[in-house]
Amino acid sequence: MAGEWHSSTIGALCDAGVVELQTGPFGSQLHAYDYINDGVPVVPTEAIRARQIDHSVLPKISAAKAQELARHRLQPGDILFARRGVQATGHIGCIRESEAGFICGTGAIRLRVRRESDGVDANFLSHVLADPMSIEWFKFHAIGATMPNLNEGIIRSFAFAIPPLAEQRAIAHILGTLDDKIELNRRMNETLEAMTRALFKSWFEDFDPVRAKAEGRDPGLPKPLADLFPTRLVDSELGEIPDGWQIKSIGDLAEVVGGTTPSTKEQSYWEGGTHAWATPKDLATLSVPVLLDTERRITDAGLSQIGTGLLPKGTVLLSSRAPIGYLAVAEIPVAINQGFIAMAPKAGTSNLFLLLWASIAQEEIVSRANGSTFLEISKTNFRPIPVVTPSAHAMQAFEGLVRPLYDRIVECAQESRSLGAVRDTLLPQLISGDLRVNDAERFAEMIGA
Repeated sequence: MAGEWHSSTIGALCDAGVVELQTGPFGSQLHAYDYINDGVPVVPTEAIRARQIDHSVLPKISAAKAQELARHRLQPGDILFARRGVQATGHIGCIRESEAGFICGTGAIRLRVRRESDGVDANFLSHVLADPMSIEWFKFHAIGATMPNLNEGIIRSFAFAIPPLAEQRAIAHILGTLDDKIELNRRMNETLEAMTRALFKSWFEDFDPVRAKAEGRDPGLPKPLADLFPTRLVDSELGEIPDGWQIKSIGDLAEVVGGTTPSTKEQSYWEGGTHAWATPKDLATLSVPVLLDTERRITDAGLSQIGTGLLPKGTVLLSSRAPIGYLAVAEIPVAINQGFIAMAPKAGTSNLFLLLWASIAQEEIVSRANGSTFLEISKTNFRPIPVVTPSAHAMQAFEGLVRPLYDRIVECAQESRSLGAVRDTLLPQLISGDLRVNDAERFAEMIGA
């Protein structure tokens, strides 16, 4: 190990007053009835993941209630551990400037660096705790087989190597730069996704251009696009739809198929496999509906056991059970297990139309599912779902507008995946001292990070 590094534990740093641990409010202090639609966000365990706070699952409390819990207010640089449930396996969340003032949830433990001048940089420490080896350590030491739990004692016993403060900050800067680019891509994709959904909803759900023309208003589109839309709505089995458009089944627009799982005991199906094989788990962790890789590979022999074989790039995948609704476009040829409904677009149908339709039609899809243990929608029940289908010219125009947006989403996802791989390679070497900062900086410059 590099000179001037020394080992410590979270507990030793707590005893020295450098860091502090604090468990979130007791359940008696924060009840379900305290949550309101708009107010101060509370960070629950399910929001803690991969050094991030997931804002989509943050409940809110009133300003008055937040004041009662003032000692649990979060500051930039705070690190949160989930202390119970599936998240209590070592994953952490870091509080950023935009999250200052949020309240620590009842199921979390807050770690705060009190004085960085005493030799510990909060960003560096968060990267140490995000190292896969650290995550495995916490997972191993979590108490309880059915419901893992972390406590302050376990966290205090975690040991790690501490370099000089300047080197900590340099390491955190390198890793943070990679994380920042990944986060920038995530935000870009979030914006691009919102744009594609808004366009789909306007054209194919709300029929805004048609309504505008029917009412004598400017549809707000260039004339070549505006001319693609009819001037009136007519009655149909699904309510009013644009004149000349049709009601078709999803089975008319796409080849709807499923997959299977070859015997996991037959090594020849899996060992040395080269073909991507997906389960809904591969979609569950996606930040964008783009499948670039899968957790497992299958061999030619295993592929022969799946009737649908290798589905082509561009196939839309929908998880069909437990839960229903994970979605992605396969950007690689892929075989699938029985937990999917796959939609391969037929001629004249945009796969992005199918993707966005499925994202908006979740309620309709789930309503056709059945099952006593868990809901599942079968291909038989899925194929007849009716879809308002635009004219061929409107479909082509939609494809032309959203395809560049989607291609940019794919580019961002691919770049983030590459940057994540670089970060995951550098992180353990940097925090152990096996790789010096100067070498890592040169490597980061070579890849444009």
